[in-house]
Amino acid sequence: MKKGIIFDMDGTLWDSSENVARSWDETVRKKAGGIRRITAEDISSVMGRTMTEIAGLLFPMLGQKEANALVDLCGEEENAYLRVHGGILYPKLSETLQILAEEYPLYIVSNCQKGYIEAFLDYYGLWEYFKDTECFGNNHMGKGHNIALVVKRNALDDAVYVGDIQGDYDASMEAGVKFIHAAYGFGKISQQVAFVREISSLPQVLREVF
Repeated sequence: MKKGIIFDMDGTLWDSSENVARSWDETVRKKAGGIRRITAEDISSVMGRTMTEIAGLLFPMLGQKEANALVDLCGEEENAYLRVHGGILYPKLSETLQILAEEYPLYIVSNCQKGYIEAFLDYYGLWEYFKDTECFGNNHMGKGHNIALVVKRNALDDAVYVGDIQGDYDASMEAGVKFIHAAYGFGKISQQVAFVREISSLPQVLREVF
């Protein structure tokens, strides 16, 4: 039986909110007349949502089309910024991925823009650990759809999604996979679920889930 682990990114693998906020704030100032400031708290509050949802939440003063265009521009500038500056990896991430990859194929599914996952993998040199990735920016489909897509594309018989917010749990249920809460991340889960308080605990918890 082929079992796989699918990871969310923000709040699960890393915290990029500070550098994303710096990038977005600069882009909004230069390209949109500084219609508002963008803080790390703003970015943290929308982590895990699709880019279309983020546009409506952060730029309600704009029409949807204009807001979407600004978010797309912010995303492009963000990718370039993160390739230079990176983010904050959660403790022992690389070591844990190495341990997990010896037993399971690993994947990433995020609601991010196209190029964001690649910027993360490039900056930290983590490509060797992941077999496949998918995101909202590639196909404009939600996380539940894309989790199921990765499961099907990689012929997984069983899978678990590791994420930090309620939307991650909901997407895993939509996709028909197991779920582990990254309780060190940005959100809480209303259901009782398996969880880890640090990513280094994941190998042990996986033995209980699978």
